[in-house]
Amino acid sequence: MKKKNIPSVTINRLSIYHRCLEKILETQKEEDLKIVPSFKIEEMTGINSAQIRKDLAYFGEFGKRGFGYPLIDLSRELKKILGLDKKWSVIIAGAGNLGKALVKYKGFQKKGFTIKGIFDNNPSKIGKKLGHIFIYDIKEIEKIIQAENINIGILVIPADSAQEVADKMVAGGIKAILNFAPVHIFLPPEIKIHNVDLSIEFEGLTYYLS
Repeated sequence: MKKKNIPSVTINRLSIYHRCLEKILETQKEEDLKIVPSFKIEEMTGINSAQIRKDLAYFGEFGKRGFGYPLIDLSRELKKILGLDKKWSVIIAGAGNLGKALVKYKGFQKKGFTIKGIFDNNPSKIGKKLGHIFIYDIKEIEKIIQAENINIGILVIPADSAQEVADKMVAGGIKAILNFAPVHIFLPPEIKIHNVDLSIEFEGLTYYLS
């Protein structure tokens, strides 16, 4: 089955399953690292066993019903499916508070995501570093994307400049963008974009509190 036909919610759940399996591998004793029953994954993730089996069935047969899944093999296959068996180069547009927080997050490196640069248009920030990451002038973004073979771009900039910077990322060769700017961005269909609007997420919570 082609990747484009897999529901995005299923891909999100695959990440949850993989994280769950990694946790088991970290905590279990060596002699126990054989089979993981679906109810164990259900207990750790809150996702019912039937949904787990349905999600995994998109990608093949990984275990036998009633017996569970081969722990190490399933973890390895999910890692491959999610592209976590490779190294990915990332850039961030926006050296504000959220950009700084993303740079400091150590989980990216563990998952194979390496931040190669940050971009901003503020002269007081350009040329400095956040940790060990250099802050470039936003005007250089296409050149750096091409020189460093960047795979993924992250937008943490104001809404009024998000489309322009996204276009520059695409012109440089980026194929995937994670957008934190609170605006809809129009890109060619072959470019994958995920939008993270924190205001909408909060509004989803306050709806249930009201």
